[in-house]
Amino acid sequence: MSKKILVLLGNPDTDTFSGSIADYYQAAAEDAGHEVHRVNVGELQFDPILHKGYKEIQPLEQDLLDLQDAVRWAEHVVVVYPNWWCTMPALLKGLFDRMWIPGFAFNFDKKTGKVIQHLKGKTGRVIIVAGTHGPFQTWWKYGDYTNEIQHGILGFAGIRTAVTVFGPCDKVSGVCKDKWLQQVEKLGRGAR
Repeated sequence: MSKKILVLLGNPDTDTFSGSIADYYQAAAEDAGHEVHRVNVGELQFDPILHKGYKEIQPLEQDLLDLQDAVRWAEHVVVVYPNWWCTMPALLKGLFDRMWIPGFAFNFDKKTGKVIQHLKGKTGRVIIVAGTHGPFQTWWKYGDYTNEIQHGILGFAGIRTAVTVFGPCDKVSGVCKDKWLQQVEKLGRGAR
């Protein structure tokens, strides 16, 4: 059964291992008959800074409006990015700061205070590429660096999300990277 998939590359540079992962996922998903919409954060035109926080409405640029439409369209959302300083790249964080707003991703029920999740029913996959330290080493030293996107962003809006972490990418052989890319292809074919 084919799915509508949004693949968002959160690395501003497409010529990277995270870019290759997004390419492999997209190609495998398309080969399996899924409909894929690809977005590279580095190619979008928008201001990633919330100049007044959330106390003033900052109108969304067309690229952010288009991305919101792509998220609405998708049944499965895939976000690929490198782990920089135990979090996502600033441009990707700025994208979520700007577009993941009430009315689109969620609302608060004024009577109960509960969150109304507008993206409930969708699934997601976050693929994180770690550079110099492996996922376990980073977690051991600094804690879980996947909570922010898995639960605080995607999950908050109702997207049931799984996380895959590859690393350390700077210190592994090409054979190891090839095995990781085979795992990515399997995820893409299964729209997982």
